[in-house]
Amino acid sequence: MNGKIVVGVSDRVDDGDAVRRAVSWAIERATRSGSVLHLVTVVGGPLGVIGEGEVLERAMAEAGARLERYTHEARARGITVTALVYQGRPVERLLEASVSARLLVIGSDYRGPGSGVRRGPHGVRIAAGAHCPVIVVPDIDLAQREGIVVGADGSALSEAAIAFGAAEADRDGQTLTVVTTWAPVPLSVEFDGYPAGYFDNLQALAEEAQAISLAGIPEDYPDLRVVRVVERGDPADVLNRFAVHTRLVAVGTHGRGAFARFLLGSTSQEMLAAPATVTAVIR
Repeated sequence: MNGKIVVGVSDRVDDGDAVRRAVSWAIERATRSGSVLHLVTVVGGPLGVIGEGEVLERAMAEAGARLERYTHEARARGITVTALVYQGRPVERLLEASVSARLLVIGSDYRGPGSGVRRGPHGVRIAAGAHCPVIVVPDIDLAQREGIVVGADGSALSEAAIAFGAAEADRDGQTLTVVTTWAPVPLSVEFDGYPAGYFDNLQALAEEAQAISLAGIPEDYPDLRVVRVVERGDPADVLNRFAVHTRLVAVGTHGRGAFARFLLGSTSQEMLAAPATVTAVIR
């Protein structure tokens, strides 16, 4: 996959580790795929306060210096790279940059269970509104992890996620684990239980839906090893159980509509609230 990878580089000094992991991921991805990099930092726009011109000028200069260091690192790897510092609203600027991008990469300050995410909903808003797949890189060491996992629910969105995950796994020689979950219709206390064979039927239907979603993968990627998982459970919980051991998880989502552009599906939103690994949000 060639094309342009846009990387959102935070202008906050205390985001240094998270930013470095995101940039490093993008550099590695560009090296493997022959893509070009475009590094973007957005400094807050003017508010009309006396003396803010000097403050903004200094902030722009410091942001430019940080981008220059990352630019030098990328060029040392033979990657074509550009870098720009903007003034304005970070979410809006990155959404604009995503129009011409193949991937948009952003960092998350999530460091594992119990750490939380300090930066609020920006990542969710960016992932929901972007015009291309969004890669969210947590501040976690993933060097020893292997494999790629993708969620599949039989929808066109999940098929796009499968296609993305399969291409990534095949390129890097990784195993692709495809996860499909199902859940019974909740019963009120007045009912004694589910009819005989009900769970077996749900399992069989989920397996059939997954098989249909994967129908073209063996032909497209004959050397790709695919592990199929179909089980009862919450999609985000099951995906995260696999994601904590893998290098990337891909999920499909809606977005780009008048109201949907700042919303994600519940599974995607849960995954981004505490990303257990590099998380690709695909539409």
